[in-house]
Amino acid sequence: MISPQFEIQLIAVVTSLACTLAGTFLVLRKMAMMSDAISHSILAGIAIAFLYTRDIHSPLLIVSATLTGLATVFLVEMLKNTKLVSEDSATGLVFTSLFSIGVIIISKYARNVHLDTDAVLLGEIAFAPFRRFYIGDIDLGPKSLYIMSTILFFNIVFISLFYKELKIATFDPSLAFVLGISPNILHYGLMSVVSITAIGAFDTVGSILVVALMVVPPLTAYLLTDKLKFMIPLSAVLGILSGVLGYRAAHFFDLSISGSMATVSGIMFLFAFIISPQKGIWTAFKGDKKTKTSL
Repeated sequence: MISPQFEIQLIAVVTSLACTLAGTFLVLRKMAMMSDAISHSILAGIAIAFLYTRDIHSPLLIVSATLTGLATVFLVEMLKNTKLVSEDSATGLVFTSLFSIGVIIISKYARNVHLDTDAVLLGEIAFAPFRRFYIGDIDLGPKSLYIMSTILFFNIVFISLFYKELKIATFDPSLAFVLGISPNILHYGLMSVVSITAIGAFDTVGSILVVALMVVPPLTAYLLTDKLKFMIPLSAVLGILSGVLGYRAAHFFDLSISGSMATVSGIMFLFAFIISPQKGIWTAFKGDKKTKTSL
């Protein structure tokens, strides 16, 4: 029988991979905080669907959360296109409003249900092995592992099928339009992937860690390479290291697992920020020193 410790690490690795794959293109599109907006705003969709179904396990919660994530993107784009507010201001306005609605609904109508804001924000991956997936009397393992593995599979399929289109639309939307590629369709397709990934991950690891895994490993990889074909696998490796090393640190120091994973991600970013051969502080410092010497 597989130990709970191994199951936790496996869930952490699969979740990290799913989040980093989706987050790589968010970082390249300069939309990193959209992951924060979606991971918080979907709470409103879950809460509204729960009011209708009164069943925390209803598939309608997933549908409603996904639609809320897409609505978040649409509302941000609509406000940005008015030219009256900037994109970051629109993002902050939309996601805080939707998240607040979710918090109000939960605190008012779901006090006695396992659906609270602390769980959504912080998560607790240590409890994931207790939620088992059974077929008959056969225990097939944690539900979270199957959910995140399925999401990871679809993320890989989406990026593999539309890699060329995503690459062109990300770096040159005008060229993509000329070539017959619709940047808007790809944009909302990517946001759908981000929304579904956030929905699957937030119950396991919390929205804070979802944001950390979607943003920090890809951003760290971006400091280390300029090629997308290397950035994606490097982000995945850094995500895996965050999951494994974060769990080991949490186990050794008796800390929050999600918090430790996010901290490890931050430490790796700081290390890359200092020693990156092209964009690091140390490289810039040596370049400035050489310039002053030549002068």
